[in-house]
Amino acid sequence: MELAGKVIAILEARSGVSKATGNPWKMQDYVIETNEQYPRRMVFNVFGEDKINQFNIQMGEEINVFFDVNAHEYQGRWYNDLRAWKIERITAEAAGQPEANQVSSAVPGGEPVPPSFVSSDPADDLPF
Repeated sequence: MELAGKVIAILEARSGVSKATGNPWKMQDYVIETNEQYPRRMVFNVFGEDKINQFNIQMGEEINVFFDVNAHEYQGRWYNDLRAWKIERITAEAAGQPEANQVSSAVPGGEPVPPSFVSSDPADDLPF
């Protein structure tokens, strides 16, 4: 799965030692907010010091997060875990470009063109 947005919070890193193997581990949580009319927020984590350093996520960055969803149970309650496996920076040029499958509805002067509601089928004509 993936979600694009702006990094609005970087939470404190957590670390510990694995009970099973005795190896140290580190995890960092981040919050992004989408750029929609009604923005959504998502908390995701990056597991492993090497991945945290590789991604080098900074406050205010526009990123595309690729993540896996998993759930775990703790004391009778279930929690979702959104673990990032890939991060892409959204450049200013890419953010301003319309998507390839998106059709622009503007004339060369920049004014939007209203959609045409004229039906070619006479049975679809409404009396008002």
